[in-house]
Amino acid sequence: MTSGAIKKTARFKTNVDSIPQYGFIENDEIKVITSAPWLDDTATGKTVKLSEVTLLAPVVPSKVVCVGLNYHAHVDASKSAKKAPEQPLLFLKPPSAVIGPNQNIVHPGQSKRVDFEAELAIVIGKRAVKVSTGEALCYIFGFTCANDVTARDLQKTDGQWGRAKGFDTFCPVGPWIVSGIDSGNLKIEGILNGDIKQSGNSKNMIFDIPFIVSYISMVMTLEAGDLILTGTPAGIEAMKHGDKIEVNIEQIGSLINQVVSE
Repeated sequence: MTSGAIKKTARFKTNVDSIPQYGFIENDEIKVITSAPWLDDTATGKTVKLSEVTLLAPVVPSKVVCVGLNYHAHVDASKSAKKAPEQPLLFLKPPSAVIGPNQNIVHPGQSKRVDFEAELAIVIGKRAVKVSTGEALCYIFGFTCANDVTARDLQKTDGQWGRAKGFDTFCPVGPWIVSGIDSGNLKIEGILNGDIKQSGNSKNMIFDIPFIVSYISMVMTLEAGDLILTGTPAGIEAMKHGDKIEVNIEQIGSLINQVVSE
């Protein structure tokens, strides 16, 4: 869903009920729905105050597919990349890495340098298998903020990125999903302790969103609720215990997390 009425979808739990629920945010309320909206968005008739819930990661994906080096400025700033990739550079994060807004990012003792990477994330709305670029937008439910947290030193020593990208808490997502927006021109910021370190725009992606969805669907089946992280602008930096990192994306909102030591 990428056109039409703009909707904000939250996954949450109330202060009196620990069972995760979904709902549409309208002003300062959440209108509760029966299940994940890509399955059934029927209203239950119940509403809760936004101030009286804990927001959770807005999706529970079967997989998190990520695109590396998808901004020319990031390629130019990279010491290891000699040129922009000719095809999307794909890697995976495990679902166990996903956390929601205001949850802590845990800096593992195995790493001496853990970086933030502010990214626009795609939420898939229905099963996608070998879809064309022309069809790709029809398979998108909406968009959210994500942080591709990376143990940079381990990424360099390991060669492959499974450990560096896969620690628990290394995929903050949220605070909600926004549907019905044009994702082709969104300002993306990574803000560390109040200072803007990353400032980019989705229009400057090397591979645009329809191409990314189509390309990945040619490799693996994308299921409803799956996440695609679309790459980060230049300006990534290390985080330490006590730091606050914010991913702010125009028309979506801000994802805020704190860093704690293991």
